[in-house]
Amino acid sequence: MYFTFILQIGFVSVSDRVVCLRLLIAQGGVVCTLRLTNMSDLDFNEIVNLICKEDARYDRKAYYFLREGLDYAVKELKKKDGERSKQSLHVSGAELLTGLRTYALDQFGPLAMTVLNSWGVNRCGDFGEIVFNLIEYNVFSKTDKDRREDFAEIYTFEDAFVKPFLPKNPRRDGSVSNPQVPST
Repeated sequence: MYFTFILQIGFVSVSDRVVCLRLLIAQGGVVCTLRLTNMSDLDFNEIVNLICKEDARYDRKAYYFLREGLDYAVKELKKKDGERSKQSLHVSGAELLTGLRTYALDQFGPLAMTVLNSWGVNRCGDFGEIVFNLIEYNVFSKTDKDRREDFAEIYTFEDAFVKPFLPKNPRRDGSVSNPQVPST
C-alpha cells in the first residue's frame, strides 16, 4: 500500500513566527499538523502558553516564579562570590533550589508552601520538571552534567516553608505555650 503525501507550509494566524506544517495522507484522509517554532523568536509568555498546553501539571505562575527566582539566586550568588560575578554564571540544581526557597519565603512568608502548592509545586523535583520544560523550549540552557536528579529532594517543603514560622520555644511535652488572657 502506497500513500500520497501533500505538504503544505504556512503561517499560523496566532503568531507569524510559528510555522505550521500540514501533512495530508491523501488516501486515508488523515491530516497531521506539526508546529515548527523558532523559540528564540517567541517571548516568555508565548512559550509558557505552549508548555502549559503540553504539560498542565503546573500553573503558569510557577514558570514566572521560577524565572524570577533564578534571577534572585544569580544575584545572591554573585554577591557572595565576587569571582563568580565576573563570568557568565551557571547555577546548579541545588543552588537554584536554595535561591528559590529564599525567594519564596521573601515573597510569600508563611504562605509560601500554600502558594507553591496551589501552582502544582509540591516538592523540589517539581522545580526540576519546570526547569527541564524550559530547557526543552530553549529558554534555559544546560550543561552535559545537568540532570533532573539534581533537583532531588534537597529539602522538604515542610522543613523549608513551614518550620521557619513555627514557635521557637515549645514546651517539654511538645505543646506550644499560649499567652494567658487575663480574666475580668
